[in-house]
Amino acid sequence: MAIKNYFPGDLVELEDLGGGIQRKIKAYHENLMCVEVHFAKGAVGKMHTHTHEQITYVISGEFEFNINGEKKILTKGDSTFKQANIPHGAVCLKSGVLLDIFTPCRKDFLKK
Repeated sequence: MAIKNYFPGDLVELEDLGGGIQRKIKAYHENLMCVEVHFAKGAVGKMHTHTHEQITYVISGEFEFNINGEKKILTKGDSTFKQANIPHGAVCLKSGVLLDIFTPCRKDFLKK
């Protein structure tokens, strides 16, 4: 994977994932990825697992996170850590934006 140092936000379009969720890949390389995720009120990030470690920072809105069966409501300025293969998901209670950081890079998010 070639190194790219700059990712101008206005050159990256929001990808519509359906169900009131949109994603914009902010920056990435082999071992790290930063993704902005926009949620409409009521949108659900279904419970899932993956082999990547993940940190989520709440930029705006209100979300009920479920990490391995433990539910917490988080708002602007809060964050989470999800270790590899832990079940997690979220429900958006007030429309908002999350910033997800993954290690290693989520190559499945990149267009081929």
